[in-house]
Amino acid sequence: MGFVLHDYQTALKSRVTLTGTGVHSGNSVTVHFLPADADTGVVFQLSNGSEDREFRALVSEVGATDLCTMLGDPAGEHIATVEHLMATLFGLGIDNVVIEIDGHEVPILDGSAVAFVEAIDQAGIETLPVKRRYIRVVKPVRIENGASWAEFRPYDSTRFEIEIDFESPAIGRQLFASDMNADIFRRDIARARTFGFMKDVERLWAAGYALGASLENSLVIGDDNRVINMGGLRYPNEFVRHKTMDAMGDLALAGARFIGCFRSYRGGHRLNAAALRRLLSDRSAFEIVETTRRERGRTAEMSAVYAPVYAPWMI
Repeated sequence: MGFVLHDYQTALKSRVTLTGTGVHSGNSVTVHFLPADADTGVVFQLSNGSEDREFRALVSEVGATDLCTMLGDPAGEHIATVEHLMATLFGLGIDNVVIEIDGHEVPILDGSAVAFVEAIDQAGIETLPVKRRYIRVVKPVRIENGASWAEFRPYDSTRFEIEIDFESPAIGRQLFASDMNADIFRRDIARARTFGFMKDVERLWAAGYALGASLENSLVIGDDNRVINMGGLRYPNEFVRHKTMDAMGDLALAGARFIGCFRSYRGGHRLNAAALRRLLSDRSAFEIVETTRRERGRTAEMSAVYAPVYAPWMI
């Protein structure tokens, strides 16, 4: 299937719940996904026994990008590791959802997006009678950091071209390039797991990270540069597919879906967020569009629409 430009916004049909462990905190956390009205966007509601706090899933709310993407204040109220969940919402085309969470980190589950996909399938997806707006890239925007770079380019679909390059021979240089829709996300991205190196474990523990990591939720590369998980890889290039999932989740914080191509080399959460901020800070690099007319057998026509000053993309 090719690119499908959906005219209208979507939401969940019913409530669904997941419980798991935070990969960095090691704490148990329960997440409820609730139906939401049109133009709600993605909203996290933190309720952990103290004062409730709301976080909108926008790049302007990102407080840290060390090993995960965090919304809020790292030293105060926050929600960490939102990227796999956000990638699932992006991949499956969910525009509006309220996410109630009783801890400071989205559960890692098996390290992939499979459980999130299954939860959304259980809840069901409905179409709302309000037009969906898109961010259409109209000129290239690029950001560099040493040998790493990321860029947005105009393109008639939503496409990701993600390349990684690790010294470890277990990974090496890998590329994943594809237009993206729900079918491709389910088949090619959703099962890819987060990964790490055994040699880094003690350092991460000392810094307060990876306290919930295990072979049940992470691909682990041993000191002999081999994957030590009993089942091996789910895809031959599972590592770059997971990096593509991370990029999808980080770019889902734009506040609207984008039409364009996102490319990166040796990227990560920090670079993804910086590239998105660079795009949204240049009002000449994009336009807000929605479909205006669709004729049988033809693709939908789009037109630019007025973006109110409170719109999430006007950061």
